[in-house]
Amino acid sequence: MEFKQIHAKQVFTPVGWLDNAIVDIKDGKIIDIKPSDTPCPNQFKLMPALIDTHIHGVMGADTMDATHQSLNTISSFLAGHGVGAFLATTVTESHEKIEAALVQVKESIKQGVAGATILGSYLEGPFFNAVHKGAHPEELLQAPDRELIEKWLKLADGTLKCIALAPEYPSALPIIKWLCSQNIRVMIGHTNADYETTKAALLAGASGVVHCYNGMSGLHHRNPGVVGAALSIDNCQTEIIVDGHHVHPAAVSIAHKCCGHNLLLITDAMRATGMPNGDYYLGQLPVHMENDVVRTQDGSLAGSTLTLDRAVNNLANFTRITFEQAWLHGSHYPAKALGIDNQLGTIAVNKVANLVLLNEQNQVTATMVNGNFVYQTEQFKSQYQ
Repeated sequence: MEFKQIHAKQVFTPVGWLDNAIVDIKDGKIIDIKPSDTPCPNQFKLMPALIDTHIHGVMGADTMDATHQSLNTISSFLAGHGVGAFLATTVTESHEKIEAALVQVKESIKQGVAGATILGSYLEGPFFNAVHKGAHPEELLQAPDRELIEKWLKLADGTLKCIALAPEYPSALPIIKWLCSQNIRVMIGHTNADYETTKAALLAGASGVVHCYNGMSGLHHRNPGVVGAALSIDNCQTEIIVDGHHVHPAAVSIAHKCCGHNLLLITDAMRATGMPNGDYYLGQLPVHMENDVVRTQDGSLAGSTLTLDRAVNNLANFTRITFEQAWLHGSHYPAKALGIDNQLGTIAVNKVANLVLLNEQNQVTATMVNGNFVYQTEQFKSQYQ
């Protein structure tokens, strides 16, 4: 049985900061958290690892490549940015390519990856409305189809965790109710639904909305739309891309004030993340990245190049909440939204030891997944004892 100790200047726990504390880890789980009798030999803060619930790719790799190498690349890159777990997210493509991606996620979970844990897959497309298609090819969009979804769930064999769809299709509400009975999380996205339809979808069991403000009917004072529903209906899980490009800082602040703990930081990152400016593909669509902003040929935003540690800092700056409060929107609240907060998202006894050490500038210096270090900077190696 493997035993480890992490000694940090500060440990962020569910009851606040604990100064000069030691976290005991055994077999990948936290077994004790206690104050230290000796001075801390380092200046590191210990945080729960982040969880990216909506990410497509990074460093030239994408979920839709349907290869273990690509998923492993994503996993390793995420660990370097404080992420301990993620949902590998698809895009609208041919059924064959979507199926290949879902099967590969299943196989890579079995095989294991080098960095952040793959929690499962997130199906983003093809059940969307062309009015708000974003970077999804219009010719491949379709109404939600139960027979097709059943086929994909069978292929994924328990690893397809979340399905996004537009609720205005006649088939949508019965499918939402059925998916919820199967414990599949449903998110509302790329939709032109009105407020009442969105409310009905949430009542039917949908959990929330995909990247709020983007790819949906906006807020108008007589037609509140999907955005109005997301901001006003209690317990609506509201994803948001806080990169300063997708959503204005003031709109981020409004969402935070309205949604509180239900505001979930996501990256929606695609394969250009961590790469130089230039031409890339999102699914089958050619896109161009300039100054970290990715757009399709018609000018639509096409995913992001955001990292979740940067999103935390941006949220703190845009809303004037503390850094640790912002961190919860990328750790504890996503874990709660996925129903895995009994395992991940906070530093507490009996939780999985997915942990991040930050330096005095709140930069990631080391990431631990399942009690093992999967990322370490030279600064960490030289200073940690």
